[in-house]
Amino acid sequence: MENNKLPPKTDQPRAEKILIIGSGGREHAVGWKVAQSPRAREIYFAPGNGGTQKIGINVDIKATEIEKLLSFAQKEKIDLTVALPDDPLALGIVDEFEKAGLRIWGPTKAAAKLEWSKAFSKDFMKHHGLPTAKFEIFNDYNTAKAYVSRQHMPIVIKASGLALGKGVVICQTPREANEALENMMVKKVFGESGGTVVIEEFLTGPEISIHAFSDGKTYKMFPSSQDHKKIGENDTGLNTGGMGTIAPVPFVSAESMNEMARDVVSKTISAMADMQNQFSGVLYPGLMLTEDGPKILEYNARFGDPETQTYMRLLDTDILDIFDACIDKNLDKLEIKWKKSPPAGGQVFACTIVLASDGYPENYEKGKIISGIDEAEMQPDIVIFHAGTKIVRQDLTTNGGRVLGVSATGKTLEEALAKAYKAIEKISFEGMQYRKDIGKKALEMIK
Repeated sequence: MENNKLPPKTDQPRAEKILIIGSGGREHAVGWKVAQSPRAREIYFAPGNGGTQKIGINVDIKATEIEKLLSFAQKEKIDLTVALPDDPLALGIVDEFEKAGLRIWGPTKAAAKLEWSKAFSKDFMKHHGLPTAKFEIFNDYNTAKAYVSRQHMPIVIKASGLALGKGVVICQTPREANEALENMMVKKVFGESGGTVVIEEFLTGPEISIHAFSDGKTYKMFPSSQDHKKIGENDTGLNTGGMGTIAPVPFVSAESMNEMARDVVSKTISAMADMQNQFSGVLYPGLMLTEDGPKILEYNARFGDPETQTYMRLLDTDILDIFDACIDKNLDKLEIKWKKSPPAGGQVFACTIVLASDGYPENYEKGKIISGIDEAEMQPDIVIFHAGTKIVRQDLTTNGGRVLGVSATGKTLEEALAKAYKAIEKISFEGMQYRKDIGKKALEMIK
C-alpha cells in the first residue's frame, strides 16, 4: 500500500523551502508530490486548506495578494515558489517574482493570456492554424444578440475572462442564448470577465484533457485524461470546476496522442516562442475529439483540477526536478517517468472522484463536519486530497463547493474506480454529493 500521509523516509539531505500558491485539491496534490522529494525541507501553502497543513505550513495570504506573497517569500528565503491557480498567473505573479530575483515556476502574465483571455486565445488559434471551432468575438451586447438570432442552435457562448470554470454556456435555443448574453454582458454575473464574449459553433464528440510540461522551447507530454464537468450523472446539469477524472483515457491511442502533441502542443509552444513570449509551465488544452479530428475547446495555462490529483498518483519522477528543468530551460535533458505496474510493467490507471457540498455549483453551506477520511485511506491504493476543507476546533469541516478528491490507482481503470467508490463509503458529511458514473462512458467506448 502506498504511504498516504507522509513522504517516504530518506537519508538524503532535505534542503529547499518551497512555497505553493493556492488552496484547492490541485495544490494539496502537488504538495503531496513535492513532499516525496528528498530535496523538500519545508513546504508552505498560501493559503492552503485542512489537508495541506498536514504536510506543510499554511500561510494566511490569499493567492491573489501578490505583494504579500512576494514579501513572505523574501522574508522566509523561499528557494522555489510554485504558482498553480489561474488568478495569480493572470495578475502577473511570475513576472513580479522574477523581477525581484526570486525563483518561481509558472507562465508569465503574457504567456498565461492563452487562458485569461479567450478572445486572445481564439485569435491566436486562428492566426496560427490551430484546430478549433468556428467563432466570432463580441464586446457589444446588441451586436452579439443580433448575431445569435442568425445562428443555428445549439451554440456555445463563453465569457472571455476567467470565471472559475463556469463561464461556458451551451445554448439549445435562441432564448437560452439571449439569457446567457444578458447574464454575461449586462448583468455581469462573471464581473468584467463577461464584458467580451466568444460565440462559437457547437462541436460533438468525447472531450479529453491533455497536459504538457514546457520550458518554452521543448515539451513533455502527460498521459491523456478526462474530466467530468457536469454536476449530474450522464453529463447533465450545470457546469462545475470538475467532478472527477480518469487517466489515461482507455480509448485514446498512442497514435492519437502523438497527433495531438504534434498538431496542438508543439504548434502552440512554437508559435508562442515565435512571438517572443515563451510559455514555461504546464500547458493544458481541453480538446474535443470530433469526426474531423481533435479540436481545441480552450487553453489552460496551469494544471487542471481535478486532473492534477489523478496525475500526481501516476507521476514517477521527482516533481522538483521537473520544475527546475522548466525554469532552467533544459527540459529536453530530463526523462519524465509515469508509474508502471510490476512485474510486467503494464499501464497503471488512476482516478479521482470529487465529493461536493449540497447545492454546488450554486449556493452551498460551509462548516459541515467531515468524518471517515482515516478509514478511507486505510483502503488499498487510496489517497484523499483536500480541496474545500478547514480545521475548526480540531474538527475537519467543509469550506468550499468541492470538498475532497478521492483518488485511487489500479492495473485497470475498472479496478481503480471500484477502489475509489469503496473508499467513498467510509466518508460522510451533511449534504455530501458525488457522481456515481465517473469513467463510465470511457469504459463503454472500448467495449
